[in-house]
Amino acid sequence: MSTATALAEEFESHRPRMFGLAYRILGSAQEAEDAVQDAYLRWNGSRREDIAQPAAWLAKTVTNLCLTRLTSARARREQYVGTWLPEPVITSGGTLGPLESAEQRDAVSMALLVLLERLTPKERAVYVLREAFAYSHREIAEVLDASEANCRQLYRRAAGAVAGARSRFEPGHELRRTFVEAFIAAAREGDVAGLERILARDVTWWGDGGGKAAAARTPILGRDNVLRFLLGVMDRLGAASDISYAEINGAPALVMRAEGYITAVTAFEGGNDTVTGVRSVVNPDKLTFVERQLAAA
Repeated sequence: MSTATALAEEFESHRPRMFGLAYRILGSAQEAEDAVQDAYLRWNGSRREDIAQPAAWLAKTVTNLCLTRLTSARARREQYVGTWLPEPVITSGGTLGPLESAEQRDAVSMALLVLLERLTPKERAVYVLREAFAYSHREIAEVLDASEANCRQLYRRAAGAVAGARSRFEPGHELRRTFVEAFIAAAREGDVAGLERILARDVTWWGDGGGKAAAARTPILGRDNVLRFLLGVMDRLGAASDISYAEINGAPALVMRAEGYITAVTAFEGGNDTVTGVRSVVNPDKLTFVERQLAAA
């Protein structure tokens, strides 16, 4: 085996973990892929003697590439049309690592990734490294070239901001697949009474069209308003060639196709009895990663 081949194979062994790290920091699968590819170029151009611990070297490289990208992404998101939601990822195949517990699933949920948008880039990186990858404060300090005390302070601020926001809308227990399928059936059949039973009185619907697809530009609050919105798009749902179940960002979701293309990925939050939150991505630019995932399945 040539040296180049060996180096490439070693990098590939770390790619899933690096992608998971980049995605959690950026909230975008496409940008995460780009960051990991940039890390590969740096890996390929580095001297082997300068990389004593490949995993640590790659984590530091990817994190810092993400921090640079996140700074520019924030400026673009300030100009984003309507509600910004993370780019959805199918997680049932382990794309973002094992999601065996409620805590692991919650760590990649759309709700949490939206909350992380409130943090500064460094706060977000520290939070992800600590919460999702169990890095010590010393290890985080080495990744960020910062003091351990500063990293502890960044983590305290980040954790406090996230905990404070989460307390206002508890996600509840994981919805059962059969429950989401009941929502799909009610929507397709125009069963208003069925939708009323499924939706909580204080349900919120967030839609992300990015100005490129029809979507509500502000959150829709309350069951009556969400029902009116759903009735307005019922024809579109009924005309879809396929509506199927998927696990998106660790949560039950539906994938809608029309004329062979994915037109919406909609994730659900709530308890065992009702849906309390719905996040629907219809921006076509944000559906290409899921499209590739399904094509490769």
